[in-house]
Amino acid sequence: MAPSKQDEKKARLDRNRLRAYQARQTVHDHRRKRRVRDNWIAGVLVVLVAVGVSFAQVFYFAEGPGSPEASTTPTPTASASQYSKPDASLAENREWTGQMTINDIPLNITLDGAAAPQGVSNMIYLSQEGFYAGLSCHRLTTTEGFGVLQCGDPNGDGTGGPGYSWGPIENAPQDDFYPAGTIAMARQGNNGESMGSQFFIVYEDTTIPSDQAGGYTVLGTVTSGLDELKKAVVDEGTADGSADGPPAVETVINGITVE
Repeated sequence: MAPSKQDEKKARLDRNRLRAYQARQTVHDHRRKRRVRDNWIAGVLVVLVAVGVSFAQVFYFAEGPGSPEASTTPTPTASASQYSKPDASLAENREWTGQMTINDIPLNITLDGAAAPQGVSNMIYLSQEGFYAGLSCHRLTTTEGFGVLQCGDPNGDGTGGPGYSWGPIENAPQDDFYPAGTIAMARQGNNGESMGSQFFIVYEDTTIPSDQAGGYTVLGTVTSGLDELKKAVVDEGTADGSADGPPAVETVINGITVE
């Protein structure tokens, strides 16, 4: 018996509903697969970014603040947002005297505000703000003819700063020679605009070759106390016995005062 028109209509509606259902399922499956793909891509990107950040930090520390490519990253720290680069006029175009105390050893210092106005202003500003108090000296080099102690990183590993960076390089020696007692700014290799808070104290006559950016900003000089610092910190070497690494003796800046 031939199907009635009502049966044909019902069959046609059923076919349409089936096709609609199949279409919805296709769209659903496509969206689900796309979500899985997008989540996978996002996860890969997160891993790559994390690896990139880690590599950057290792690179800057391995390159070595206070070495021929003395470095400090401009990476802000959580506690550094309250600081901002001071005006170079703060140095007043004059010599400043004061005291830097490390491991309770007083180091008398002079800073040349005329030769390095921005650098000295930066040291004055951060000292007056109490930024340096309690920070470690995270790096010591002990190679003959290359002796520096680097300090002033709030992260304690060579990657930190005050939340800003500055330049250009000031008062760098033309002959790349830094006599014992020199206080100079650390920076990234080949980047004269990357100075922040990290500085290094030269404890024995040292030659640091200039790079593409030039030399290193000399702030001033330790006028007394250097021998005591060498006996207490430098003579103990590095923590791992290498010629370049964290001091074996925990080394901390008690404070810096200038006037």
